[in-house]
Amino acid sequence: MSLFKRIVSKLTNQPEEEDKQSLEKLGDSLKNADLDYKFAQLFTHSGGFFNYCADEAEALQTLNQILKIEGVNSVFCCDKDLQNFLNVLKISHTPQLELANDAAFITCEYLIAYDGRIMLSHNNILHYHSSRLPSKIVIMANISQIVNNLNDAMGKIKRTGNIKNLTSISGNHSKLDTAANNNTKLFLLLLED
Repeated sequence: MSLFKRIVSKLTNQPEEEDKQSLEKLGDSLKNADLDYKFAQLFTHSGGFFNYCADEAEALQTLNQILKIEGVNSVFCCDKDLQNFLNVLKISHTPQLELANDAAFITCEYLIAYDGRIMLSHNNILHYHSSRLPSKIVIMANISQIVNNLNDAMGKIKRTGNIKNLTSISGNHSKLDTAANNNTKLFLLLLED
């Protein structure tokens, strides 16, 4: 890639073609792999932090470590079940997004194995645009939420109905990469069902 194209891609916060090509090559090399393994590889390749948790107790320990290491003081969390985790850890949280929130703890709709992206909806982030979320995002999901590709996810969404405002995020190469919010850290806690 020419120096000019690299500079332009950095200024516009677009992943460089080499990054896209290496992600595609990795995806091609994993086409026959198990969906969970493929998703984990592509998610971490794109800059996400993958954490496998055998049960909720391990997820709680991992969440506690992440919040301590990242220096999190206030969390946006609109999910009642996830709020119980934060209550156990005695972490301040709000059900609405506030400027004081330095992290978000959310669920997701699906994990897309094809490219390591995470699909979010109104159910996960309310009416907020994904670019307004804090710079540290912790997502809790189950292995059963992994689907092969976007078509599979959309098919499941059509069957369940009333899911709106769909978006997707992944590692550091996502719609969260805006000029004001380019240091997003995305953590995934993946639980056994």
